[in-house]
Amino acid sequence: MKVVIIGANHAGIAAANVLLDEYEGHEVVLIEKNDNISYVGAGTALWVAREVENRNDLFYTESKDFEDKGARILMETTVDRVDYDNKVVHAVTKDGEEIEESYDKLILATGSKPIEPNVPGKDLDGIHFLKLFQEGQAVDEELNSDKIEKVAVIGAGYIGVEIAEAIQRRGKQVLLFDAMSTSLSNYYDEEFAQLMDKNLADNGIDLHYGELAEAYEGEEGRVKAIKTNKGHYDVDLVVNAIGFRPNNDLGQDHLELFANGAYLVDRHQQTSDPDVYAIGDCATVYSNALQDTAYIALASNAVRSGIVGGHNVAGTDLEHVGVQGSNGISIFGLNLVSTGYSIKACQRFGIDVDYVEHEDVQKSPYMSNNETVKIRIVFEKGTRRIVGAQIVSRYDMSATIHMFSLAIQQKVTIDTLKLTDIFFLPHFNQPYNYITMAALKAK
Repeated sequence: MKVVIIGANHAGIAAANVLLDEYEGHEVVLIEKNDNISYVGAGTALWVAREVENRNDLFYTESKDFEDKGARILMETTVDRVDYDNKVVHAVTKDGEEIEESYDKLILATGSKPIEPNVPGKDLDGIHFLKLFQEGQAVDEELNSDKIEKVAVIGAGYIGVEIAEAIQRRGKQVLLFDAMSTSLSNYYDEEFAQLMDKNLADNGIDLHYGELAEAYEGEEGRVKAIKTNKGHYDVDLVVNAIGFRPNNDLGQDHLELFANGAYLVDRHQQTSDPDVYAIGDCATVYSNALQDTAYIALASNAVRSGIVGGHNVAGTDLEHVGVQGSNGISIFGLNLVSTGYSIKACQRFGIDVDYVEHEDVQKSPYMSNNETVKIRIVFEKGTRRIVGAQIVSRYDMSATIHMFSLAIQQKVTIDTLKLTDIFFLPHFNQPYNYITMAALKAK
């Protein structure tokens, strides 16, 4: 069987590795329009902040690794269309050569595209996005200039907040804009997001929430100011981090789509065309919190969907267990982690929920190097199953969220959690720790 994979980043790489490492006899062809693969975009801010010295450390594999396994990988090759009726992929190489690749099974791993504000001045120099390695490189090089003093970051989601911290660490003044009333609004309720906002402000980030960009203004072709619905600000550089939309360019006229344009897939990653699979940010996922199809673009989800897709393409019947959208962020020493849905998200999706929360120090009070931890557990009123959790602390409590992720996946109730066996040792926690105490508050 010949399998063509379009897109060779996290999802495409995972699928290719499954096919090459665990099955024999398949011809595997990867087509990638970029000149690199496996870039860990989540590390861009670390590199810009110089917390990672060598940017090459943000790549975990290369095209030669797949060639050594017997695959063909076509780099800097752009697919312009797919003939689904005849099962042929049409592409153009970097030298302008038109090529065709037939397939028995096709895997679409085309990822997502940055959302671009459609406002006057959007084509000025000095306005950047953060998706590809080259885009991170361009921002990093701009920050080396003494002429760059004031930077506007548009969007206070994970990427926006992370790059705002990184740019501030490079000695620049940062203005952080978002249309919502807090940062991180897609993942955290206001009481938690506001703790991050205070942390950002305390560390010198100039916050501008509830503001929408209306225009970019420039001089001699380069951005010099941003105009919003609330003010006018002189800036030397703009970084857009509004979010992403699924890249459905190759299949939107052939395949069934989700409400936001993502390829609609079943839990085997199969699209409405039985010979076409979609994985990663271009495809939907099954949300265990929602108990329905959703769109959650995360690298961790992309890898898992690639593994599932690879096995199913090879003939192994493997159903995806679903996702919770688990995530985390660490900014100026403050750590937030979440999984499932916040109260605000549950309201948006029509899930009737209640919640409990608790705040206490992590370790026994007599221990040194102790930090306060705040937790909120969200559960459905009728079934009492846990549908979300949020935790914030300056202590690294990130591993705790994995338990809540599994709880959502397995439909664990808040009442089961009340007496769950959680070990105690003063070095790590308290006998009445914050997880138990929060669960016990559920009436």
